[in-house]
Amino acid sequence: MTESQSSSTPRWKALLAESVTTAEALAGRFDLSPEPLAAVIRTFPMRINPYYLSLIREPGDPIWRQAVPDAAELADAVGSADPLCEEACSPVPGLIHRYPDRVVLLASEQCAMFCRFCMRKRRVGTMAAKDRRAAAIDYIRRTPAVHEVVLSGGDPLMLADTDLARLLEQLRAIGHVRLLRIHSRMPCTLPQRVTDDLVRLLRDVQPLYFNIHFNHPLEITDRSRDACARLADAGIPLGSQTVLLKGVNDDAAVMHQLMETLLTLRVRPYYLHQLDRVCGTAHFRVPLEKGLAIIQHLRGRISGMGVPHYMIDLPGGGGKVPLTPEYVVAQHADHWILRNFENRPFRYSLH
Repeated sequence: MTESQSSSTPRWKALLAESVTTAEALAGRFDLSPEPLAAVIRTFPMRINPYYLSLIREPGDPIWRQAVPDAAELADAVGSADPLCEEACSPVPGLIHRYPDRVVLLASEQCAMFCRFCMRKRRVGTMAAKDRRAAAIDYIRRTPAVHEVVLSGGDPLMLADTDLARLLEQLRAIGHVRLLRIHSRMPCTLPQRVTDDLVRLLRDVQPLYFNIHFNHPLEITDRSRDACARLADAGIPLGSQTVLLKGVNDDAAVMHQLMETLLTLRVRPYYLHQLDRVCGTAHFRVPLEKGLAIIQHLRGRISGMGVPHYMIDLPGGGGKVPLTPEYVVAQHADHWILRNFENRPFRYSLH
C-alpha cells in the first residue's frame, strides 16, 4: 500500500485541514494579542499548516516572518496589487502570456502556507474554477508559438493527484508544447505532499522541470530532504527560486549556507528574486545594492552551480532582467582591467 493510499484522506490533506487560519488560534499558541493579527487577516488571509508551524523556533525568526501576519502589511503606501501587470498579459482568466514562447498557467489559488510576501496577494485563498483551466488549455492548443507551460498559482500541488494528472496529460497531448514546468513551494512548506503516487505521475509526463522555493536554511529538514530526494530519484530536474527578504535571508552567510545546502539536495539554485513591489510587502524589501553584494560574496566562495541569477521583474510588465555585480574596472584600446571576487584588479589583453 502506498503512502497516499494508506487512508481515505491523504496525510497531507489531513495536515492542511489542521492549519491555523485565525488570529485567536495563533495568538493562543504564542501568547499574543489576537486583535493586531486579526486586523491584518481581514485584508490578507493567513494559513499556516502544522508542519510549517512546527519550524518556528521563536516569534520573529525567519520562519515566523514568512508565515505570520505583520501590522506592517497594512502600512505599505507604495505597493501595487498587480505591479507586474499580469492581468493585462492574461488573454484568458488564469493564464499569463508575457513571453512569446511560454505561458504561466495558474492551476490553483490555494497554498499550503500563505507567504506574507506573496507576489499574488490579491488572489491568495480564492477558488480557481475548473472551467478556467479548461479555457487556458484551449488557448494553449490554439497558440502554436507556446512551447513551454509553467504551472504556478497558488500552488499546483494543491490539486488532487487525479486533477493534476489530468491537467498534465492534457498539456502533454498538445504537440507544440515541448516543456512542462511546475513551480511549487510544497516540498518546503508541506513535504508530506510528495507521495509515491505524486512522484509516479510526475515521472510519467517528462520532460518536466520542477522549481521549488526555499528561502532559509531552517526550511531544510529531514522531511524536505526526503521530498527532494524522491523527486530527484525519479529523474526530475530540480531548481530553486529564492526571494530576497529583509530579516529572513538578506545576509551573505545565510544565503551561502542555503545555496550550498540546496546543492546537496540535488536542487540547483536558479533565481534569487528581488521582491516584487506588491502591496503589503514593503517591510520585506532589500536594497538592490545589498542583493548585488550578496551575489558578489557567493561568486568565488561557492560552486558556480550554487550561484543563482539575481533577477528583478520590471514593473509594468517589462519582464525579468538579471542584475550582476560590475567586474569591469576600465576599458582601453588594447586591454581591459577586470576585478575578481576578491576585488583584485587583473589586466586582460584584447590582442
